[in-house]
Amino acid sequence: MDEPIITFENVSKQYRLGMIGSTTLREDLQRLGARMRHKEDPTKKIGQSQMNQTLKIGDAFWALKDIDLEIGKGETLGIIGRNGAGKSTLLKLLCRITSPTTGTISYNGRIASMLEVGTGFHGELTGRENIYLNGAILGMSRKEIASKIDSIIEFSECGQFIDTPVKRYSSGMYVKLAFSVAAFLDAEIMIMDEVLAVGDVAFHKKCIDRMKELARQDHRTVLYVSHMLPTVSELCNRCIVMDHGHITYDGATADAISHYLENEANTATSIDYTESVVRRVPRRHAVQLLRASFEGKENTVFYDDEPIRIRLDYKFLEDSDGVSFRLDLKTPDGRPIGASYKEHFLSGKSGQEGSVVLKYDFPELAAGRYRTIFTFLFGSEGGAAIALEAREGLAFEKKFSSLLDAKWDAARLGSIRLPVPVVDMQNSGEG
Repeated sequence: MDEPIITFENVSKQYRLGMIGSTTLREDLQRLGARMRHKEDPTKKIGQSQMNQTLKIGDAFWALKDIDLEIGKGETLGIIGRNGAGKSTLLKLLCRITSPTTGTISYNGRIASMLEVGTGFHGELTGRENIYLNGAILGMSRKEIASKIDSIIEFSECGQFIDTPVKRYSSGMYVKLAFSVAAFLDAEIMIMDEVLAVGDVAFHKKCIDRMKELARQDHRTVLYVSHMLPTVSELCNRCIVMDHGHITYDGATADAISHYLENEANTATSIDYTESVVRRVPRRHAVQLLRASFEGKENTVFYDDEPIRIRLDYKFLEDSDGVSFRLDLKTPDGRPIGASYKEHFLSGKSGQEGSVVLKYDFPELAAGRYRTIFTFLFGSEGGAAIALEAREGLAFEKKFSSLLDAKWDAARLGSIRLPVPVVDMQNSGEG
């Protein structure tokens, strides 16, 4: 490893549940006002009371515990783990959004932070004006922004609308412009937290290529948090796995992903997403995934032609009509197997919650382990559907009871069992 550009030494972060100082100033004031009026905490996440029944207000909670980590100059480090594992807290400490309870953090260079893409954008200002505003927030001088504004606009693909107020932008356009500003900041360290969860596939690839180019040519250091494991695999040459505030694995990206999948996802019959931070990015027809579970199952093994029923609990963030859903099926190492779409089947009002059970039949699937990606989509931009919410989904194992299927070698024969042919017996001889 090159000389360390970032060093964490015995870093821990403690919060006291329900106490002032555990959230932003605005949320602290809201919570204080609610407590004075003896009302329910307005900042409490959905399902929090059920998840934390054993924890009381004032109890200590260690978001990070005894973190020792060195990151070399020019490294691209992936950070993965379950929701609430401490990934975002680690980055917030590095960005000095909050301070560690114990330990020290040192770094050498300017940081470009993309913890929440578009933070600082003003809806009434045009795209061009927001470039100057956001660039200044990220530490760029006006002269520096002016010298790069043409490249930023070109990269964002928003040139046609650059002098339109961003409140009229789609979610995809908003993310493209915000990412482009940060991507052209001359910073030695770039920090990204789920910034590619919204947007089209072509722009995802463009952003990944840009990050690779910066790391390779300019020797930038990149820290990338994401539940989208294929992008972590593509971008990062090193990866750490976090769990309950600890680093449980540190090594090559492929090995880290395998460790994470084997120890976390394969045994979970449900996933709760409510601990995830809601990105405050203006979205049209936006929906948030709250929970996912296998309906009527106590394990993650499915036999023969047993259907897979997945229950999704969701919440509309804005009035929405015609939201679609896509399930991506992949091998544990991220190789795509296939995708299933359910188009234009969800509609609701802002704040409304609901649930739906989707039934899937995969008789062609060979025996083996698989993981899923859940994506809510709406509309199109340049011919591509816009992802409103994309999450690492549930993992499962497919097994067969018959001897033939039990001997199926997925590595040699493939993960899809082709259907049995229909035989049309024709007598070619003379009767």
